[in-house]
Amino acid sequence: MISKQILFNSSLKDNFSPQERSPQAWTVILGFVLLTIVCYFAGAAAMLRLVFPLTALVVALFLYLRHPILYIGFTWWIWFLTPLAARLVDYRVGWDPTRQMLIAPYLVVLVTIITFFRHLPGAYRQGGLPFILGFVGVFYGFLVGLIYNSPIPVARGLLDWLSPIIFGFHLFVNWRDYPSYRQHIQRVFVWCVLITGAYGIYQFVVAPEWDKYWLIESKLYSSSGNPVPFGMRVWSTLHSVGPFGAVMQTGLLLLLTSSGKLIFPASSVGYLSFLLAQARTNWGGWLLGVIMIMGSAKAKVQMRLITIILVMAMCVVPLITIEPISKVVTSRLETFSNLQEDGSFKDRSGSYDRNLGLALSNGWGNGLGNIWKVNEKTGQIEVFVIDSGILDMFFTLGWFGAIFYMGALILMIFSVSNYSEARFDSFLSTSRAIAISGCTQLIIGSGMLSVAGMILWGFFAMAMAGHKYHQHQQNSKF
Repeated sequence: MISKQILFNSSLKDNFSPQERSPQAWTVILGFVLLTIVCYFAGAAAMLRLVFPLTALVVALFLYLRHPILYIGFTWWIWFLTPLAARLVDYRVGWDPTRQMLIAPYLVVLVTIITFFRHLPGAYRQGGLPFILGFVGVFYGFLVGLIYNSPIPVARGLLDWLSPIIFGFHLFVNWRDYPSYRQHIQRVFVWCVLITGAYGIYQFVVAPEWDKYWLIESKLYSSSGNPVPFGMRVWSTLHSVGPFGAVMQTGLLLLLTSSGKLIFPASSVGYLSFLLAQARTNWGGWLLGVIMIMGSAKAKVQMRLITIILVMAMCVVPLITIEPISKVVTSRLETFSNLQEDGSFKDRSGSYDRNLGLALSNGWGNGLGNIWKVNEKTGQIEVFVIDSGILDMFFTLGWFGAIFYMGALILMIFSVSNYSEARFDSFLSTSRAIAISGCTQLIIGSGMLSVAGMILWGFFAMAMAGHKYHQHQQNSKF
């Protein structure tokens, strides 16, 4: 019988579960890391563009079948670290415009398609209707994409849209293991905040050559800053500022309800790098998440959260008074007082003005893979980026697909909002806050794709799994 302490305490434990201590699993993971390092330094770095994704897939399949909890952590770490590995390889052997290594996280997640099809027949009875609706919407966009667009972009789009759904479904259907999954995910994100936060500060201060090389070749100066020390917006080990902001927002919210020796050092570097990323959307998402967690917590927990936030502020505020950090953070904060004159705000407003009517009148949608267009001036194929998840849904999925996809998100929002277990399960409360705040950010970003989508669907799934687990425990008493 699982003790009440394990059921209701979501704090980090010092000991690993038997599965997490498995020598066999860790040997495989360390073998993968060692192979990557050897290839990089032994003059075979170019091979990593193929070897890294394939070996990551093999390791993921092994962990999925034999050590499912470690598979979850491995998946998150592949998302966190693969972009940095790709930049290091590019710096050593030359720029790869196809970004081939970045397919590794999608291949690792694709393993959970086994879970999806195995449990799909009973998914509705288990409460998995949102995942079915989301899948239907994406599959419709896939079929339309095959008609209108080239196969490779369609396949790439399918991975982007489908991966978060099947990964979330995998977490949900394993609700019986909710305590172990909860503990492991918390631990992963604590280490993530510590490592990516520390590297983010190093990136800002030093501007490593591989990061400068990526920024120069990608030409994303307007969104990522200048390739000089103290000139970059921090994106740490992630692919760009947006994904880093989403990951750090999630990790910092989880830290509020975690405990352990790493919490304060992780929070210090995490908040500082989060501010240096200058990701205002994620700043707002973090604030909304804090408000939601506070609103669902008991008075004793609320006082604890307030104390933690004050202590974190005492640690971080002195650091941001140091130049040039102070100038960067202060100038970004000042834009909140005059959004009408902010360039980013104008661009997003203009995008809505130009595209909203067009998107809503596009009944059938353009299908997956529709983000590619030909530049009329240069003749080159470029990526068409829409800074709005809502517009992206209607452009890509049309009315038919968007109704299913948005219906899934709305259904999950209403479902998790009514979970009373958030009063005593702080992880469930935080998962709900992370997921709902992610939904609000769809207005100004495609947060349902890539790592942001993994967070959105993954933490909705964890909240739903926690609810189902607690209900089962309650019913088993009678």
